[in-house]
Amino acid sequence: MNRTLVVEPEAEAEIASAAAWYELRSPSVRVGFLRAVDGALSFIRQNPSQYQIIYRHTRRAVLRRYPYALLYTASDSEVIVIACLDTRRDPERQEERAR
Repeated sequence: MNRTLVVEPEAEAEIASAAAWYELRSPSVRVGFLRAVDGALSFIRQNPSQYQIIYRHTRRAVLRRYPYALLYTASDSEVIVIACLDTRRDPERQEERAR
């Protein structure tokens, strides 16, 4: 079942910030990052239960080839992406954002 996908404004800002950082290094790397985000969003929307629960009902989908993860919650009708976090940073921040 396809669910409605909602990306919270803060998550959108985090994705845009990471993409801008990659753009400074290489435009093609930025494109690759955004494709990885789109791919993860597609997988999350189609089968949100495939990813690990990290706190209560919050799950984490790690991006392919990039050190980022999307944190999200899911119901029968929608998937809400709440964050896009750099996994190299403080792991306590991930748990804090999952709450």
